Amino acid sequence: MQIDDLPPLRDVIARHGLSAKKQLGQNFLLDLNLTSRIARVAGPLEGVAVIEIGPGPGGLTRALLAEGARKVIAIERDERTLPALAEIAAAYPDRLEVISGDALDIDIAALVDGPTRIVANLPYNIGTELLTRWLTAETWPPAWQSLTLMFQREVADRIVAAPGSDAFGRLGVLCGWRTTARIAFNVAPSAFTPPPKVTSAVVHLIPNGTGPTPTVRALERVTRAAFGQRRKMLRQSLKSIGVPVEPLLAAAGLKGDERAEELDVAQFLAMAGTLNVM
Repeated sequence: MQIDDLPPLRDVIARHGLSAKKQLGQNFLLDLNLTSRIARVAGPLEGVAVIEIGPGPGGLTRALLAEGARKVIAIERDERTLPALAEIAAAYPDRLEVISGDALDIDIAALVDGPTRIVANLPYNIGTELLTRWLTAETWPPAWQSLTLMFQREVADRIVAAPGSDAFGRLGVLCGWRTTARIAFNVAPSAFTPPPKVTSAVVHLIPNGTGPTPTVRALERVTRAAFGQRRKMLRQSLKSIGVPVEPLLAAAGLKGDERAEELDVAQFLAMAGTLNVM
């Protein structure tokens, strides 16, 4: 698929001698039809700035720009890819800013100027950590409008998991609390270079509105205790928090013989709200 006048990504990779590094969690997407599909999941991009993490040789970057993003701010740790990204910047004057650095060390909120979305084929080794950081910000709703992110399918299932399912855990509670999340589509291993051993999925998350909520720290304490011993009844597993358990159970209308995966998000919030004032 031809989306701009730049060379095919395979030619770019060959010319710059690029190869995906396992230690950086890299798997390059070379199909511009696929990267354009990911960009479209983020919605119409005209007038919108996009923050991208780990652009690599720039397949998704090019798609975001071709789909009309006002500006793309690409954060890339691998300095080997910078010359390839510079070629994209030259082809899209004043619309691509490349920040050389580790996304874990960068304040994403400080980059936001006007309507902003985050779209990324996240490096597998930091994807969950980045998502958790973005969703546990004390200021809510956040500065970004939405997240469109690639994860391993197993992680994607945990993000959208419903109470009662085996995949429901701390990540599902957090995402259910602060966002409306859905899996947009799966991506086969063959779409990547090199191909990973697992199927991936694109997840789209929209932040929920603000309202009376427990602090992030209180919810984290409750979910860590509950899911840390998820096969035990709550009356036992919650003891690791170090406070009387009965008020927490009462706040959520629980008897204590339930297990963590049986609760819904509202019940976790109720317990965290009580913990927050104890």
